Amino acid sequence: MAVRGWWRAAAIAAVRPGGGGPGRALGSAPESEPAPEPAAPATAALYVHWPYCRKRCSYCNFNKYVVPAVDEAAMGACLVRETRTLLRLSRVQSITSVFFGGGTPSLASPHTVGALLEAVAGAVHLPTSAEVTLEANPSSAGTSHLAGFKAAGVNRLSIGVQSLDDAELRLLGREHTAAEARSAVEAARGLFPGRTSIDLLFGLPGQSCGAWAKGLEEALGFCDDHISLYQLTLERGTALAAQVWGGALPTPPQDLLADMYQTACTMLVAAGFRHYEVSNFARKGALSTHNLSYWQAEQYIGVGPGAHGRFVPWGEGGRSREARVQTLEPDAWMQEVQRQGHGTRRRVVLSPLEQMEEVLALGLRMDEGITAERWGHFSPHLSLQDVFGGPGEAKELQQQGWLVLDDRGLRCSREGLALLDSLLPGLLCQLQQCWALPAPRVAPSHGSPGRSPAGDRDGGEATGHSRVLEAVTGGE
Repeated sequence: MAVRGWWRAAAIAAVRPGGGGPGRALGSAPESEPAPEPAAPATAALYVHWPYCRKRCSYCNFNKYVVPAVDEAAMGACLVRETRTLLRLSRVQSITSVFFGGGTPSLASPHTVGALLEAVAGAVHLPTSAEVTLEANPSSAGTSHLAGFKAAGVNRLSIGVQSLDDAELRLLGREHTAAEARSAVEAARGLFPGRTSIDLLFGLPGQSCGAWAKGLEEALGFCDDHISLYQLTLERGTALAAQVWGGALPTPPQDLLADMYQTACTMLVAAGFRHYEVSNFARKGALSTHNLSYWQAEQYIGVGPGAHGRFVPWGEGGRSREARVQTLEPDAWMQEVQRQGHGTRRRVVLSPLEQMEEVLALGLRMDEGITAERWGHFSPHLSLQDVFGGPGEAKELQQQGWLVLDDRGLRCSREGLALLDSLLPGLLCQLQQCWALPAPRVAPSHGSPGRSPAGDRDGGEATGHSRVLEAVTGGE
């Protein structure tokens, strides 16, 4: 899954300074109300990372590699073996969705994709209705190749269109042209009707709001029922960032970026799309169930070089959710898989508070927000009203019309959703302060503790302690 741009993973930069690695746990459930022993979750989503690309785009800093030749047989065998190992460790009974990300997984053969899906189905239950998504670039999305993926078990495509302007595509270092992007989407829709998503980027250097709106209007003329919009983020070490920071290209003003986002939201909603997540829009019920599993803080297992996961390793005697990261470099990862069955490089047990931080940061990305039921699954002793119902940051955000707290749960208003990266630090601080209080002081009649600084765009006091959302996955 790609989690990029101005709001990616609910302000990763704001809540995880310095790249985030193992660190001290922030807190735990109040001693007078110990967290209950969790039951083994029966399901999980599965993310599979294909790390190879034909070239590196000018803006990309994802874990991907351009090599003279790929040993696909060895890579495929290791993906299968690690999948079986991690499924065994998780002891899940069923996989709810599979997502092949990258890199460029459409460069892999349908045989490799099919072999991995067969391995999943042989180890656990893989329902015939499970969503199986594959990311594809227009330059590797010929009709016959896509038909092979469909025969292998893929039933949804996510196509990296990014732009319908050839000059913008050249700036981004993309291989395809606008015409090739249109052809790829049309071919995909013929094979996967109602289940073809496209990615578009905005906020490119020199891009105007008018040009962005024109391109989006063109996309609405041939797209399917799902669109993901991401603001271009300048990442250290990329060619495009060097050009902008060196003065060769202009930096888009923040007001312009906000106008682009609001223009897109207005256009897509008018076209019948539901704005169901900060960066994602769907119509006719075509929401991505795999991505929803991330935002709803469900278990997911990450397979492949650099993939991230969140699951309880019951097969190793674990009883708490862990954040896992697989070894980044493909050759080193394959050696580890061949030696020990998996290439997990780092694993960190998430404290109860850290899990709640993730529930908060991810759940507020959705238009439905965080339901009381979902919150209660992770926090049986502190309700949403306990934490956010009394005087404090959340109350002020409600009064300003940016946040809603009611019997349904906690969610952003439409206006608040666009400001999520600014709202989160204060809300995280309020959660941390409430969590640290003795149990008698968090009874519903008392509400949450005192006010914390709001809207600190640079992180502020609320953010310097947490590993919230190290990344949702290792892929785009």
